[in-house]
Amino acid sequence: MTDLVVVGAGPRAVMLVERLLARRTPASVAPLRLTLVDPYPPGAGRIWRREQSSLLKLNSMARDVTVFTDETSTIAGPVRSGPSLIEWAERVRVGAIPDARIDDPDLDAELRALRGDSFPTRRLQSAYLDWFWRRTVAIAPPGVEVRWREGTVQWVDESLDGYEVALADGIRLPADVVVYALGHNGRDPEGETRELLAAAAHHDLVYIPPAFTADADLRGLAPGADVIVRGMGLASVDAVVLLTQGRGGRFERLPDGGLRYVPSGHEPRLHLGSRRGVPYRSKVSSVLRGAPVAREVLTPAAIADLLARPGAVDFIDDVWPLIARELVWGHYRELFTAFPERVRTSWDDFRSTLRAVDGDTEALRREVAAVVPDPLDRFDVASLDLPLGAETFADATAVHERVRRHIGEDLHLRTAPERSTAQALFLTVLGSFLALADIPTERWSARSRAVDLPVTWHTFFSYVASGPPGHRLEELSALADAGVVRFAGPELSVRVEAGRFVASSPRVGGDIAADALVDAWLPRTAAASSDNPALRELATRHGREVSVSDATFSGSLGRVEVDADGRVVARDGVPHARLFALGPFTSSTEAGAFTRPKSDSLSLRQTDRVAEAVAAALAQTAARLRL
Repeated sequence: MTDLVVVGAGPRAVMLVERLLARRTPASVAPLRLTLVDPYPPGAGRIWRREQSSLLKLNSMARDVTVFTDETSTIAGPVRSGPSLIEWAERVRVGAIPDARIDDPDLDAELRALRGDSFPTRRLQSAYLDWFWRRTVAIAPPGVEVRWREGTVQWVDESLDGYEVALADGIRLPADVVVYALGHNGRDPEGETRELLAAAAHHDLVYIPPAFTADADLRGLAPGADVIVRGMGLASVDAVVLLTQGRGGRFERLPDGGLRYVPSGHEPRLHLGSRRGVPYRSKVSSVLRGAPVAREVLTPAAIADLLARPGAVDFIDDVWPLIARELVWGHYRELFTAFPERVRTSWDDFRSTLRAVDGDTEALRREVAAVVPDPLDRFDVASLDLPLGAETFADATAVHERVRRHIGEDLHLRTAPERSTAQALFLTVLGSFLALADIPTERWSARSRAVDLPVTWHTFFSYVASGPPGHRLEELSALADAGVVRFAGPELSVRVEAGRFVASSPRVGGDIAADALVDAWLPRTAAASSDNPALRELATRHGREVSVSDATFSGSLGRVEVDADGRVVARDGVPHARLFALGPFTSSTEAGAFTRPKSDSLSLRQTDRVAEAVAAALAQTAARLRL
């Protein structure tokens, strides 16, 4: 018997198992025991577990979620197709998937009402992932035993024959090959977070540090109390939901189509601010009407030219200008080909204009003003990224009303059918994200690897392409109308003064004082100081965090170094033969777990490649055992 132990049992872990089992053939005669270890149920894992608030949702539509390979997947392993989330729900409704476990009336009602453009709850996603796990196990070929052991891995020791995986309950599992698939993890407090925790304890204040919102303890935020919330991304949206609807408030649709929030009286008063001062852009619901999206600037040829140059590739200097121009092309291609009545020239002529102005922003603005009459049809990368620009505001009321107007405009641009340029923009950003994977990791400059890619680019991508469903922003506006939410402005900073938290924006007159502060974002990746003992040991004993350095920058990525096949790089720089890692805590390009169907997803490509290397390691072990 050959033993494979996977540390973790969330979506990426089960997708890896599926890719491994897809490779098993009748010639694979060596028996295999495959054990996943996780304190949370397999498939969903911690983040997507069923036991969380039914108010929390995915920020993807049901038609845009799958865990299966398809005909677009450029992978070495076999394609084994399966239903997307909406296809699964449709089959469950007609009884074509009788083994789906939907034993909750609310969950059943959601499933029966689900449409392709619905944003499902995480609990329904949990049911889909649970079915995926059970299906994967059920079709395991003869000679393969797949099991889940509920527990927490503390450490992994080398043994004479391979490894021993030590669990918190004292159990030790033998392993010939180990794969870490731990997903997202927290970390020990650092810097400002540590200082704020100490200040909160000293002054008897309530401080909730960066965390996964479903796991954060929000009970200390008292009804009617002022609460400063830093961050306006998905974690912030979830916190607002739990502190409003989660406390008994409700939304009512008005006769004129508007939305009104009816408070329960148990809500705190939330003051929201962030670096931009506005929420992430809403998810796009319009449909592409014009010419198909195509890469015109960040092309394979352009990337080849970058790689042909000597020296490192710098994201800010070399790649971001290409992405910015690509976004311009994506927007105007859709506008000119789908709505020729709204422009004063042809797409062929404007293509020539785009080539002529190249990266000259001012020249582009002049040309656009001459041929695009409606300001809402015009596109500017800087305004997309920082919609408040350099505006200043006399007081809290002024900035609050400005953000309210921005949310209304954003909702229109991202959801109105006639504004399908937003869909083209989304697909262009997604294409740019995939294109960056064509640049080998080692060719990036040190600062690009440590800061620009994981922070600058990833944050911009999330802000533009991975924001909340449109109805969440509509709800945020209704909460603002009800006085439950106030918008505090851009570049928000917090200090402790006179025993209270005080928030201020350099561009807004006045301060906000409160006895409670929520930092609503995910903890920064730092494997060596993770709150997960197995990951911490991996980063400090078996492997190492990636450190980068060149003539202008030195720093750590906070991620465990792996090679292209997912092998953990040991502290001496040599990859382990039988120790692998896969997920957002590694040095591989971050790609998420489940993905959009028919998109040749980076996630599935990565998972399949690691599965191929793991299968080879298992085969070598089996051959050695037969000798």
